[in-house]
Amino acid sequence: MRHRPTFALLALALATSLLGASCTAGTQEPSHPRADGLEGEASIEEAQEQREAIDAHHQAIAEAEAAGTLGLIEPVTRATAPGWAGETVANDIADDWEPAIAADPNAPWVYVLLTRYGAPSCSGGNCPDPTMVLRVSKDGGGTWGKDSYLCECRRVQTQYDPLIEVVPQTGEVYAAWMNDWNIVFTKSTDHGKTWSEPAPVYGKVSWGDKPAMTTSADGQDVYVSFNGPQDGDVYVTVSHDAGATWEQIRVTDSDRYYFAYAGYVAPDGTVTFAEMSETYTAPGGASEGPLFVHAIGSTDGGATWTDTVVDEVELGAPCTSEWCYADFYDGHAALAGDADGDLVIAYDGATEVGGPRRVWARSSTDGGLTWSDAVTLSPADSNAGFPAAVGKGDGRIRLWFADQRTGRWNVWYRRSKDLGASWTKAVRISDATGGTAYKDADGFVEFYGDYGEIAITSAGKTVAVWPEAISYRGPGGVWFNRER
Repeated sequence: MRHRPTFALLALALATSLLGASCTAGTQEPSHPRADGLEGEASIEEAQEQREAIDAHHQAIAEAEAAGTLGLIEPVTRATAPGWAGETVANDIADDWEPAIAADPNAPWVYVLLTRYGAPSCSGGNCPDPTMVLRVSKDGGGTWGKDSYLCECRRVQTQYDPLIEVVPQTGEVYAAWMNDWNIVFTKSTDHGKTWSEPAPVYGKVSWGDKPAMTTSADGQDVYVSFNGPQDGDVYVTVSHDAGATWEQIRVTDSDRYYFAYAGYVAPDGTVTFAEMSETYTAPGGASEGPLFVHAIGSTDGGATWTDTVVDEVELGAPCTSEWCYADFYDGHAALAGDADGDLVIAYDGATEVGGPRRVWARSSTDGGLTWSDAVTLSPADSNAGFPAAVGKGDGRIRLWFADQRTGRWNVWYRRSKDLGASWTKAVRISDATGGTAYKDADGFVEFYGDYGEIAITSAGKTVAVWPEAISYRGPGGVWFNRER
């Protein structure tokens, strides 16, 4: 979840400090939020704002239940995309959003970690709400096991922003997310059956928002980028012992508010994050353009970092969905790397203030220091955004994005064999045409949360996951599709 800066002070107001909170499953009720280091009145105001947002999601669930419109309300109908299995919802009745996906390159395991509102009580007591839910497939996404809670964390009220990675050389699974406003890391060596105790990824700063994670092929080097307290600057926390210990560095110190979206560690150890930044200097603290597209990179294991501005785009037409904030559709980026360490970045933005957004791609062969000219991926006359990308082999990139060319949102898939210089024709993979209150033959009503993801299975097939809803308030669901 990409929180607006109005929530930044809530970092300390709402969150239980991770250093004093346990992440072990149990029956203890969540503790009340603390307001360390903040003015009490401001803390209460911000905490109340966040509580109201969560309550709005709960109310939407209750209203949908009463109306009989929660989750699947009829059998799913499809106009199945050629070469694809057909769009499927992760859970028939749950209010799910903002999923992450990872696939083992050497075995048929696929993992989806998603955010669920209104979760029932966990086995040992009360889960955070929203909470992290894990789904595991052992056949490349063909079938899935039962939902499981990744951490029934005690004294944690909310969990956001799931991240999941498979270590290529070992098959271990790494996961990270936000416990309240504290980013934690855990790992599994048995395909997600059991997990290590979630541990903080912090150094001096014990709060973060909108994290992105990437790891080296052997899993020893783990990098988590996030925006830090109050000012939204880039911080990166680094582990060189597979997540046992962490060191942290502040990368930027400016008036721009950054959001991290994806990272990649090249074979030579160069690490790059794709990030977007904007300012909130307009009257009332509103977002103000232009938006910058950034490649945040390091060639020395995270000791020092460069910040390369890849492009500038404008704020597009505001989101008008229920409970949506104006710049919800703005400022998303994706990053993919191939076997040689070459990069493709995809991002969204408008060419004129208030206009429709487009999705572009650029490539880099020098670790993100310089970039090619932009290639347009989406139609010029329809609003687009939310790209996700993954690389494989030499210059081969797979990507999806969402746009409103039909009047509703849909997810479109494209491939490149030449590092993004040219692309295949877009294929609509959000191919379910009915089954919920928010879907019909034209698509779905609202993109639910800031992102979905894409992965490639050990059989070389694409699996993609994204969130859909009736409105920003919800309810909605996580949907996925896979190549046959």
